[in-house]
Amino acid sequence: MTFTVHEYKDVRWNNTIAILGFPSVGLASSIAANFLARTLELEIIGGISSSEFPPYAVIQGGVPLPPVRVYAGDRNCDVDSGMNCDGLIVVTSEFMPKIEQHHQLAVTFMDWFQKNNVKTVICLEGIPQFDPEESRILGVGSTPAANEIMQRYSIEGLEDSLVRGTSGVMLYEGAMRGMDVLAILAPARVDLPDPRGAAKLMEPLARMLPELKIDPEPLYKEAEEAERRMGIQQTGTLGNVKNKDFLYG
Repeated sequence: MTFTVHEYKDVRWNNTIAILGFPSVGLASSIAANFLARTLELEIIGGISSSEFPPYAVIQGGVPLPPVRVYAGDRNCDVDSGMNCDGLIVVTSEFMPKIEQHHQLAVTFMDWFQKNNVKTVICLEGIPQFDPEESRILGVGSTPAANEIMQRYSIEGLEDSLVRGTSGVMLYEGAMRGMDVLAILAPARVDLPDPRGAAKLMEPLARMLPELKIDPEPLYKEAEEAERRMGIQQTGTLGNVKNKDFLYG
């Protein structure tokens, strides 16, 4: 299985944070990653293609792009109030890799991140929300330093559980490589795309990257509007949901 990394622009910093948002429960992670790339006006710098990926192109501004895209931008650090780095990378996609693709895809990312001086990787994940009132943000780190980052930004640690997919592979790859990888998990609806779950993921990111002025409020408003349009109550009742209501990003 081969994944090809396309680099449109060389943007190598000395200390970089990478944020990954592949589809998960409620598409919360991919909605959050797309929101980050869009609102921070990050530049497309690369992508990943494979004959194993779904055969489609993502069109942005009239430009065809591969299913997995890499965005990046400079970051002015304030180490007293946020994480220390000089560049930010955001990886996003709208499709869930097949089970047999997760390992090689994660290794491809980790190799590319190490080559590009990425010091910290943050994987965004949605997890099933069984209780409508549940709003806890959970996390797990690959190293003691990653666990310290979680404590610093008030992310409750996950002690005994299972993290699946690309995020899970990147966690143990990070542990083996001595690379700081964090998985941040937020509860999201399982029955439709959930901007509210994406907004929950944004809350710890807003604390980690405060000078970027990440504001999750538009996502909360989007969630409220989607719920109003579709007649969805927090109890989980679905109204008349049409295919077009599932399009985000």
